[in-house]
Amino acid sequence: MDRHVRWAPAEGTGLEHLRLHRSGAWIQADSVVIGGDADHPGGGVQWALTYTIVLDAEWRVRSVAVTDHAGDRRLRLIADGGGAWTTGDGTALPDLDGCIDVDLVATPFTNTLPIRRLRLEPGESAVIKVAYLPLPDLVPFATEQRYTALAARRWRYESLDGSGFSAEISTDANELVLDYPGLYRRVE
Repeated sequence: MDRHVRWAPAEGTGLEHLRLHRSGAWIQADSVVIGGDADHPGGGVQWALTYTIVLDAEWRVRSVAVTDHAGDRRLRLIADGGGAWTTGDGTALPDLDGCIDVDLVATPFTNTLPIRRLRLEPGESAVIKVAYLPLPDLVPFATEQRYTALAARRWRYESLDGSGFSAEISTDANELVLDYPGLYRRVE
C-alpha cells in the first residue's frame, strides 16, 4: 500500500496532502495540512501542521507526532494499542486510558482509523473512546464518539461530548474519506 490522498476544507482555505504506506507489519500516515477560516480577520492561513501516525496491522494507533508550524507547538504520544498512552518521554497519560484511536481535528483521515479497526457491518454501531487533539493547543483529552455503518462505504459519525454534532461520511474502497459534509472533501 502506498497511497497519496488530498483533502480540502468545505469552507475557508487549505489543503491536506497525506501519504499512507505500509512497511512490514506497520502502517504509517505522513501528512502536511494548511488551513484557515474565511471568517477570521485577515483571512488566509491560520495553521500549518505536519503529522505522522503509526498504526499496527489492526489499525490501532501506536504513535502520533504533530508539529504545529504556525504556533511552534509539538506533540508526541506513544500508545500500546490496548488503551495505554504516554508522552514521547514516557510520562503516563492516565486520562487517555481506554483510547485506541486518535482524532486530530484538522484532518478527516483520523475517521478512517476506527472505521478500519471496527469493521462494522451495515446496521451495526460502536461507541469508542478517542484521544482528541484540538487546535491550536494540541492538549489531548479523552472523548466518546459513535460510528454507525449505514451501508457499504457510508458511515454516521456522532460526537458524544454533548455538542450534538453528527455527520454522514462517505469513504472509498480503502475507507479513506471522500466526503465529510460541511468539513472536508477529497480533491485527489
